Amino acid sequence: MKSQHPSLAISALRIAVTCAALTTGHAFAATSTLYVAGAGGSIEQAYKTKVIPGFEKLHDVKVVYVAGNSTEVLAKLQAQKGRQQINVAIMDDGPMYQALQQGLCAKLEESAVYKDLYPIARLSAEATGIGVVATGIGYNEEAFKKRGWPAPNSWEDLKDPRFKQLIGLPPVTNTYGLHTLVEMARLHGGSEKNIEPGFNALKDEVAPNVLAWVAAPGEMDGMMQNGDIVMAVYGSGRALALQDTGFPLKFVYPKEGGIALQLAACGITPNAQPELSQQFIQYVLSPEAQGVLAKEIGFAPVNQTVQLSPEVAARMPYGPDKVSALIKVDWDTINQQRSEWTARWNRTVER
Repeated sequence: MKSQHPSLAISALRIAVTCAALTTGHAFAATSTLYVAGAGGSIEQAYKTKVIPGFEKLHDVKVVYVAGNSTEVLAKLQAQKGRQQINVAIMDDGPMYQALQQGLCAKLEESAVYKDLYPIARLSAEATGIGVVATGIGYNEEAFKKRGWPAPNSWEDLKDPRFKQLIGLPPVTNTYGLHTLVEMARLHGGSEKNIEPGFNALKDEVAPNVLAWVAAPGEMDGMMQNGDIVMAVYGSGRALALQDTGFPLKFVYPKEGGIALQLAACGITPNAQPELSQQFIQYVLSPEAQGVLAKEIGFAPVNQTVQLSPEVAARMPYGPDKVSALIKVDWDTINQQRSEWTARWNRTVER
């Protein structure tokens, strides 16, 4: 039998390679891509390593995680309005309410998983909470014991003169600081719609006890570890990072209530992947994903069916009793006045 002419063999090889490339390219093109924007750090790592791989496998999709804090995510959505590149946005509840007010979120489709959520999680018809932490008080247990002080148990303890220059407090540009302002207003006869009593209490009674107004969580941890402060306004999730170092930080839910801070999600509109966006949010709300995120990043499940180990549960607002006791703030009112409050804070409180 005659051997094939070299030029014919080469041509056949080229055709085979071209066909293979076209076939591979077609398969690659058929795989959809979903762009999810959310916080960096431990949240990003938890999603990339523990949540996203399972969703990709289940739906044959490539998920690209776009990291940025909630303010940065909101700014991206605003800049891309009408030509959105992001499909799903994950933000703190304050910025999420701004996104809702600006019509950036699509309506959530009906799904059985939403019936399993705590009522606090349903932010609107377009957005849902996907995890919750509490704003409360963190204190150095050893420092309190050495001084013979009882553990703090009230937001009013921030005004106690014995803590002069021993408290760390985030500014009003930080959600924890904003929560403190609103709670001080409520305790003194005001509310989100009447913030005057909150400013007066902070300026006259809390500020003298504040050594520093600290926005960065790592800086607050450092001041606590150095003994510069013995008490601070903390988030339950943030407290975990310092507790995990072995530092004797205790987190307290004040008797008036810890304040809910939710991580929230919505599908963006317009959206090139509307169905996958809805499926991703539903997946994040599944008991499996909720349990993983609770363990990895300290956000308590909003799905009532999730079962956590006692060790994990004790570190967050877990279960109907703790969740129902959380205070929910009026973000619609707050967001309308936040820039004005920030200017006033800088002028009168943090001088």
